[in-house]
Amino acid sequence: MIAFENVGFNYGGGELLSDVTLRLAPGSFHFLTGPSGAGKSTFLKLAYAELRPTAGRVSIFDRDARMMTRDDVALSRRRIGVVHQDCQFLDHLPLVTNVALPLTVASRAGDAQDLTALLDWVGLGKLADALPPQLSGGERQRAALARAIIMSPDVVLADEPTGNLDWDMSLRLLTLLVELNRMGKTILIATHDMNLIRQAKSQLAARVLRIQNRRVQLAGADL
Repeated sequence: MIAFENVGFNYGGGELLSDVTLRLAPGSFHFLTGPSGAGKSTFLKLAYAELRPTAGRVSIFDRDARMMTRDDVALSRRRIGVVHQDCQFLDHLPLVTNVALPLTVASRAGDAQDLTALLDWVGLGKLADALPPQLSGGERQRAALARAIIMSPDVVLADEPTGNLDWDMSLRLLTLLVELNRMGKTILIATHDMNLIRQAKSQLAARVLRIQNRRVQLAGADL
């Protein structure tokens, strides 16, 4: 689905990632760890073609990311849901409209019943008409997840989705991501939270990747 082959990336001030080779297989569940500034967000941006590698090759659904046009990238994004750490919404629009925005951009008419079911699934059915500023941090993250999966993507990438949440809300969000994985979705979560990783590994076969010395390595069993 998404494959890195000897990938390197630098912003012009030195190499941030180097010689990264791995494949996100269909239905897999991965965590990506590493210290702040190690390149976790950059790795995710390479995985959904927000950035292009400065060395090597990133393949997204068997397409070389460097060869993809803007339209190609837009089409691939329909199959990749992204949950950003700092989730942004249009504050003047109700939650239900914000969640449905990807359907509008893709010129796809949303099924009202399906949208209601999605909001109920993330526990926000009663807040459909609420404005984003009225939502708590946990509610915003669950809304961001709902928006990321409204197009029924094959892959979900999440950048520190529990970074600003308490433990109970972190577990609630993790439960939703685990459920998505059991539906066959490929999940990749960038996180510092080792407790979250341990909790996930008690429920499914999650692989843990660590960025260290500019390379992405499979972490050991010490987690």
